[in-house]
Amino acid sequence: MLEELLGNLADGDVQDAPLGAPADEKAVTAATQPLSDAGWKHTVDGRWIRWTSPAGDAGVQFDAFAAQHPQQSLATWTVWAGPGPDRPTWILTASPHTPSSLLAGLCENLVHGVGTRQKHPAGHERKTPLGTTPLATPAVVATPTASRSR
Repeated sequence: MLEELLGNLADGDVQDAPLGAPADEKAVTAATQPLSDAGWKHTVDGRWIRWTSPAGDAGVQFDAFAAQHPQQSLATWTVWAGPGPDRPTWILTASPHTPSSLLAGLCENLVHGVGTRQKHPAGHERKTPLGTTPLATPAVVATPTASRSR
């Protein structure tokens, strides 16, 4: 996912509305077209429009209120992957100024599962070595304290 984001930024492959223009219906449709084409669940809840993967392990949320107030620092777009939107493995937020072509590229990666994969580097698996035993806890014995007599 990060590679897609950085690649698009480096290539300058982000043409859209002029900076400062709020995200409109056309931009939202263009950004989320890969999600719609893949049959992701689409819901509207007040000011939020959400798309969720069929497995429920990734999603995109658009905040219409934030989009109409670009001068405020509110996240207009939220892209996530993980066990659920309330417990994401990772999350990316974007402003209303984010080009729809960049968001469409990120959405395309989510559709193909690129953003939901978790890499486990070779040699870094947690294994318990065979033949090890926990260290013995030293025994504590209560003994009467010697008292001083005067």
